[in-house]
Amino acid sequence: MSAAAAPPASASSPSAPGAGFAAPPGFAARARTVGGSPVREILALTERPGVISFAGGLPAPELFDTEGLRAAYEAALTDSGARALQYSTTEGAPELRALIAERFTRRGLPTDPAEVLVTTGSQQALTLIAGTLIEPGDTVLVENPTYLAALQCFGLAGARVLPVPCDEQGILPDALEELVLRERPKLLYTIPTFQNPTGRTLPAARRTAVAATAGRLGLWIAEDDPYGELRYEGEPVPWIAGHPGAADRTALLGSFSKILAPGLRLGFVRAPGALLRAATVAKQAADLHTSTVDQLAAARYLAAHDLDAHLERVRGAYRERRDALLAGLGGALPGGSEWNRPEGGMFVWARLPEGLDATAVLKQAVAHDVAFVPGAPFHAAYADPRSLRLSFTTHTPEEIAEGLRRLALGFASA
Repeated sequence: MSAAAAPPASASSPSAPGAGFAAPPGFAARARTVGGSPVREILALTERPGVISFAGGLPAPELFDTEGLRAAYEAALTDSGARALQYSTTEGAPELRALIAERFTRRGLPTDPAEVLVTTGSQQALTLIAGTLIEPGDTVLVENPTYLAALQCFGLAGARVLPVPCDEQGILPDALEELVLRERPKLLYTIPTFQNPTGRTLPAARRTAVAATAGRLGLWIAEDDPYGELRYEGEPVPWIAGHPGAADRTALLGSFSKILAPGLRLGFVRAPGALLRAATVAKQAADLHTSTVDQLAAARYLAAHDLDAHLERVRGAYRERRDALLAGLGGALPGGSEWNRPEGGMFVWARLPEGLDATAVLKQAVAHDVAFVPGAPFHAAYADPRSLRLSFTTHTPEEIAEGLRRLALGFASA
C-alpha cells in the first residue's frame, strides 16, 4: 500500500509508514489529550426519525425568520454584490459592528464600534481570547459545571483548568477570591446569565463582587452571553463588563446564533482596545475574516427588520415550552429528583436521587426514543453522575409531554 493510500491515522500514531518510509512525528499533546464532545455524540444518536430530544441546545428552526433573512441576503447581493463576495477586513463589516455596538448601548452598556470584533460564531471569539491570553500551563477558572466546548477550548490552549465553587445561583464570590489569591489564575470564564448547562443566573450583587475581585487582584474575565436576550420573566441583570472593576479587563462574547440563526455563524466580542487588537491579529491567522456576505446580510436584516419584535415571538414560544417541561418533570423523573426554574435561556438542570447515574439511564431513554444530556461531562472536576441537562426549545408543548412520557418509561426500565 502506498503512503497516499494509507489507512486513517490514529491520534497516537498519525499514519502508518509505507514501505521504506519512517512514520511522521506524533500529534501535539493537546490533540491527544482533549477528547471529543459527548454532547455531539449524543446528538448523532438522536438524529433518527421519531426521537424526541431534550439533548441539544438548539434554537427552534420553525421560528427562524427565513423570509426576512432571504430578503436580507438578496438585498446584500443585489446592492453590494461585488463587495459581498470579496475579501473583507478582519475586524468585520463597519455597518455590522456599528449595529452591534448600538444594540449593546441600548441594552445599557455604552459601546463604540471600534470596541467590537466580528467572529465566526462566539465559539471563535472564545478561541481567540484563549489564544491571546493563555500560555500552556496558565490557570483558567471556570464555573462548575460549565459549557463543554469551553473546557475543550482551554484544554487545547494547554491551560490548567480549575473549578470555582458554585451554588444554585452561580459563583460564590468569597470562594472565587480565595482561589484567585491561592492559584493566581490569568482568566475567569463565566456565563452569568442563563448559564449552560444549568440555566442559572448570577445575581447582581455577586457580579459586583466578581468584578471587584478581578480589579483588585488582577484577573481577566471572559463573560459569555449567548442567551441573555432570551429572558421570559424577571428583570435583566447588568453585565459584569459594565462594572468599574471589570471594564478594562473583560471580553464580552455574544452571538446571533440563538437570536437569528446558528447557520449564519456570526458572533462578536466586545473587549478593551489592547486585547481586541491582539485578538484581531489572532483572527487574521485563523481565517482572515468572517464571511462577508453573511455579515452584510445580517446588517441588512438588523437595519430593515425589528429584531426585538422577532425575539418577542421567540421568547413567547420558548416560555410555553419551558413551562411545559417544568410542569411534567415531576411525573417523568424518579421521586426525590430536584430541578431548577430558569428565568430564561434554553436549559433546565436536574439531579436524580442517590444511587442513580444519568449516563446509565440515558441508554434506556434512547431505547424509548427520547434523549437528554448527562451532566457529568460539563464538570471541570467533581463530576456529578446524578445530574442531567434538559433543553426545551426545539419541541412543542405537546411533543414535550410525549417526550416526558417516554422518559418516565426509560427510568422505569433502568
